[in-house]
Amino acid sequence: MCFVQQKRRRINNDNLFNDPLSYIPKSKVTLVINFIKYYLMEHYKIMIKIKSQIIIIFCVLFSFLFLASCQTETQSSQIFSFPLNEITIDEIHSGYDSDRYTVRNIVSQYINRIENIDQSGPELNSIIIVNPDALYISDSLDQILSEGKTRGPLFGIPVLLKDNIDTHDKMPTTAGSRVLKDSFPLTESWVAKKLRGAGAVILGKTNLSEWANYRSSYSSSGWSGVGGQTKNPYVLDRNPCGSSSGSAVAVSANLCVIAIGTETWGSIMCPSNANGVVGIKPTVGLWSRSGIIPISYTQDTAGPMARTVRDAAKLLGAITGIDPDDTRTSESKNNYHKDYTKFLNDKGLIGKRIGYIKTMEGKNHRVDKLMYRAIEDLKNNGVEIIELDKIVEGAPGGFGAEQNSLEVMAHEFKDGLKKYFDSLGKDAPVSNLEEAIQATLADSIEMLYFNVERMENAQSKGDLNSKIYKDALTDMIKAFREQGIDRIMTKHNLDAIVSPTGSPAWKTDLINGDNYYISTTVYAALSGYPNINVPMGLIGNVPVGISFYGRAWSEPKLLEIAYAYEQNTKYRKSPKFLLTD
Repeated sequence: MCFVQQKRRRINNDNLFNDPLSYIPKSKVTLVINFIKYYLMEHYKIMIKIKSQIIIIFCVLFSFLFLASCQTETQSSQIFSFPLNEITIDEIHSGYDSDRYTVRNIVSQYINRIENIDQSGPELNSIIIVNPDALYISDSLDQILSEGKTRGPLFGIPVLLKDNIDTHDKMPTTAGSRVLKDSFPLTESWVAKKLRGAGAVILGKTNLSEWANYRSSYSSSGWSGVGGQTKNPYVLDRNPCGSSSGSAVAVSANLCVIAIGTETWGSIMCPSNANGVVGIKPTVGLWSRSGIIPISYTQDTAGPMARTVRDAAKLLGAITGIDPDDTRTSESKNNYHKDYTKFLNDKGLIGKRIGYIKTMEGKNHRVDKLMYRAIEDLKNNGVEIIELDKIVEGAPGGFGAEQNSLEVMAHEFKDGLKKYFDSLGKDAPVSNLEEAIQATLADSIEMLYFNVERMENAQSKGDLNSKIYKDALTDMIKAFREQGIDRIMTKHNLDAIVSPTGSPAWKTDLINGDNYYISTTVYAALSGYPNINVPMGLIGNVPVGISFYGRAWSEPKLLEIAYAYEQNTKYRKSPKFLLTD
């Protein structure tokens, strides 16, 4: 204050023009003074008049920014302070037993979370529809709880289903296609019936790669005409992989306790890898496929997706059984179990001989680093590792067994879709693959990004009596079973085979499609044998997984190995919902 007063006195005592303008001629200074007097002062008067309006506008903007900040803080709190975060089936059942929880309370919290981070906030877009009857079902289960009646193994557990699995209720089954957006099945799928019988609450349907990624020559995993693009919860502009994208994302982001996906070739394993969850692709025939929109009778199966091996094992046992509507399940007689948790053993790695297939080495040095660490983890817990250079020797006809699978899928997709559309009755939106193709081509939203070349290829195939189909099927099975997994496991006396599941999640690209370059899902997929993904760490901000696979019906041994690996490493980290990286 003193400094300012002294400076003012000095200037006032000097010549009027002894100031920063003194180097300008006097006439110019006069012009400047006149400008200030008449122009700026007039504007000053105007500013005085509108001062109140400016203050009001400022206050409104400040309030808006303040509220936006509060909203951001609230959304952040809703994301990271979820009371049921990472909760397990056993913990929920313990809460029911102690009266800490009611089924309505649990289900309501998940519905609120879906609204907060799937439909708003990060907008994961993993869920196509929430079951309108979810709370009604919850109340009926609470009545059972209050009466002390017998409860099933999944009592009061919210589960989400991939939207190619039929539920006979108020939810359509769309496969992500707008062609089926109003398609309501006449009957329940085997999976849905078994879930209800076990006491589960079917919370809703999840988004997926359209037609389980059997539509176009290229695609963006997790995109469908009905649901749009699903996001990866770890980094929102990275891809969730597919085709069971929504199921994996929903489990990882704690939008449910468990979920169900389907796989023909990698569609459970790849999204489990990309979203840091446990995924099980069972032996084909362990779970019935009746009421599931098909691709391949030979390779299709549904399977569990969960945050822990134990929860996945509980779900696996709840859906097993022999279904007269799916003859492949007859092969599971004397091979299936109702409770797979009895095989879980945290010391289960001791004395195991596991083959490590090295074919993916050198494709990503950071994946290699995690895989080498996983191998050391296994060795340190009692495993003997046998390195393998290859599993499949090849198949007649040149390119080999993978090409045979493409023929098998194309033929069986055309045949299977016709049978599925027939099951919808007189109100089926289309009656065959050709009509589905034409309806897709006529829909501008459906044709926004991708073609229908894979569907058109299937339409060009003959029936299942064709020699091309029969030869391809025989060669594929022989290459991946007898000359593949069975041969190599017998030769080296193996309990299982291990490999990295897939690539780290790539940036979602609706123009160019997916960009994966590491995958070992082919062996279990084309043989029809079981496979389990378990998280093995993070690369940057995204997870990658390790696969354990083996012979048909070896789920008990694979679960023992997978559980022991999980318990001795515990590499799963819950997602952070980063915008980008």
